[in-house]
Amino acid sequence: MSRLSLKELEERIGQEIGLSPWLEMTQDRINAFAECTEDRQWIHVDEEQARKSPLRSTVAHGYLLVSLLAHFNLQNEIFQQKFRMAINYGLDRVRFLHPVRPGDRIRSRSLLKRVEKRGLRKVLIAVENTLEVEGADKPALIAEALALIYL
Repeated sequence: MSRLSLKELEERIGQEIGLSPWLEMTQDRINAFAECTEDRQWIHVDEEQARKSPLRSTVAHGYLLVSLLAHFNLQNEIFQQKFRMAINYGLDRVRFLHPVRPGDRIRSRSLLKRVEKRGLRKVLIAVENTLEVEGADKPALIAEALALIYL
């Protein structure tokens, strides 16, 4: 494993840095997220009522999908390199484009959008994540995740 450098990061701007394995969304995961966040809206947890909705199924919370970005991004090649530490710095531009239902398989395709030097040994990176749904014509979400990396 090599040590991550600013130069290497800058050379990767505009390039894909990760394509995660597929992850199956389950009703158990949706229910656990609902309990953890106190968001028990029926479209997420009431399977019978949700079947009667225009979506015909329960769907994952948008914020559940956003929270999975940390899992997906840790699999990106940048986060497989050596550095002192990386911290979540926030999100820019999040859009929910397609529902994710129990049984759907999702993965993240990641692109390095920006690299900004923030002091002597700190770099802010922006990673555009496109959360794909297997077999769907639209992604579930597109979000730009920000991470502050201490080199």
